[in-house]
Amino acid sequence: MAITRAREAEPPAFVGAFAALRAHLLSGQVQPGDRLLSERELSVQLGVSRPVLREALRALAMLGVLEIRQGAGTVVRRPDVSLLGDFFAFTAHHRDALVDDVMQARIAIECQAIRLACTRATITDLERLRAAQDDIAATIDHPAAGGLADHAFHRALVAAAHSETLATLYEAIGTLLLRSHRERRQSVFGTADGRHYLIEHHRQVLQALAAGDPSRADDVLREHFAIGDEYRRRDLATRQHPTPQGITA
Repeated sequence: MAITRAREAEPPAFVGAFAALRAHLLSGQVQPGDRLLSERELSVQLGVSRPVLREALRALAMLGVLEIRQGAGTVVRRPDVSLLGDFFAFTAHHRDALVDDVMQARIAIECQAIRLACTRATITDLERLRAAQDDIAATIDHPAAGGLADHAFHRALVAAAHSETLATLYEAIGTLLLRSHRERRQSVFGTADGRHYLIEHHRQVLQALAAGDPSRADDVLREHFAIGDEYRRRDLATRQHPTPQGITA
């Protein structure tokens, strides 16, 4: 079933109205909870028709920065960071290269997070990480559940840094990261050394964090990522060039 029609350029009036509203919202002069002028007043100020203005307001509402209340006007909202997860997921669907970029961003976020966590992590943080580590071992033979456990461990690591900015950035790419954890778990599933890596290396990451040495923790985590990448490349090569039946590698 076709759900699309021929592409059309965005009307210049809409683009201008959207850009003007966006500039005002980012200027710092309006705050969450503020109510915008009426559609009639806004359309006059922006020099566009009310239908065009409504489209611009709806577009901003879809981004989570405005809330259109029937009969009560339009109110500025505090954006929900979870919407960024949807944005990255849809963007990655059309741009394969973005996934690799996100993985590099993940490394940067987690390496800085583990450095901060070495001095900021609480007993509760460490207990949460140990529980996640136990889940990784318990789900070692279950790729889907194991991917969730792996993701939970690394989320707990970032949370232990107690940095709102790092946590926000990490949550924004969380959908793609969860997919990556599931795919990586598949790449090591069924290999004894892969199982050992998953269990042992997460233990080493936690051990380094708990020891409170930022440089050592950073090194161990980077090694953890490097080993995971090697398993992924090996699995990809096997899928592209499978060993003929009857021949062992």
